[in-house]
Amino acid sequence: MVTEFQEYLVKSNLSQTTIKAYVVAVKYYLKNYENVSANNLLAYKGYLLEHFKPQTVNLRIQAVNKYLEFLESASLKMKFVRVQQKDFLENVISDADYKFLKCKLKEDGLDEWYFLVWFLGATGARISELIQIKAEHVVAGYLDIYSKGGKMRRLYIPYNLRLEAQEWLQSKNIYSGYIFLNRFGKRITARGVGQQLKHFAELYGINRDVVYPHSFRHRFAKNFLDKLNDLALLADLMGHESIETTRIYLRRTANEQKEIVDRVVDW
Repeated sequence: MVTEFQEYLVKSNLSQTTIKAYVVAVKYYLKNYENVSANNLLAYKGYLLEHFKPQTVNLRIQAVNKYLEFLESASLKMKFVRVQQKDFLENVISDADYKFLKCKLKEDGLDEWYFLVWFLGATGARISELIQIKAEHVVAGYLDIYSKGGKMRRLYIPYNLRLEAQEWLQSKNIYSGYIFLNRFGKRITARGVGQQLKHFAELYGINRDVVYPHSFRHRFAKNFLDKLNDLALLADLMGHESIETTRIYLRRTANEQKEIVDRVVDW
């Protein structure tokens, strides 16, 4: 049954990562509960709430709900748990640290990492999207990304970054193919990027907690709204299905809130 479910997910145009997560969750349920029933589903949800964070709980619930759709038992679908949103952004690299990191990488001749950080911060790319960028995309100035359901999002490469990146690639005689490679000449992995960024954080004395791939996507969004207060456009650029998801970037980071309070409150 799990094999058939996996085939059903593939036909739904879900990503391989999502399919893998859904299958793992359903395998666990089937191993630990005798059958699919309202009582067993309630017990499973209780187990999730006791052992996992709300975001993980909702991912597992989504997986089992998808399985229920596959079984044509949608009436048994579980409700998601409410995730309490914080009124501030956590662990987002500051604009000063972002620029400092770029500067140090360039000074030390670490061109590939200098451009990798710049691409992350200037395009708002997810790490899974960044490692898909090819020399041809740099020349064109954009990369078209197709997500689940066949939706297309265009990832733009800003003019200044495009010009400098082309000069860098030409100096390395790279005119086609992926631009971010590991020491073996293979496309770099998301894990490899994450580990190396932590190394640079320690090397340059930047808080490790704010130096990770998705942090630069957050920085792109914050900087974009500071320059152009167009939430709808940002939602499109980020690939958010709902503009409500994008609204979080109207909030201050915890450090920004603290600095404002320290400056303003004098009573």
